[in-house]
Amino acid sequence: MALALAEAALAGEHDDVPVGAVVLDGDGSVIGRGHNRREVDQDPLGHAELMALRNAAEATGRWRLDGCTLVATLEPCVMCAGAVVGSRIARVVYGAFDEKAGAAGSVWDLLRDRAALHHPEVYSGVAASKCSALLSDFFAAKRGSPAG
Repeated sequence: MALALAEAALAGEHDDVPVGAVVLDGDGSVIGRGHNRREVDQDPLGHAELMALRNAAEATGRWRLDGCTLVATLEPCVMCAGAVVGSRIARVVYGAFDEKAGAAGSVWDLLRDRAALHHPEVYSGVAASKCSALLSDFFAAKRGSPAG
């Protein structure tokens, strides 16, 4: 989770919501990294999880990431949960719960939906206080700014 938090900090440097993600292979080596890039790239698909999954697929030369683990600082949204299912990730580990848009148990539970084509293991709340604090600090600063 420390690596995902470091990625999240990179997102905050360009005024994106500080969410970070890494993909680990079966041996625990990092094969993909990503952080939110929606604002800097003006890309609605610029979520940390998607960036990390794309990076891992490029590194392995395969779209199937079976045996791999996605570690993210925030619970995946519907779009990212769909990408997890589609990429056949074996495990998802996330920190902060997303009570507004979470799709791994908070609002929806697409990763465990019986109709889904693939069902990764899900581990939630890992380093949740650190992950949540990063987000809370970011949004508190936004509210305190003149543009806020």
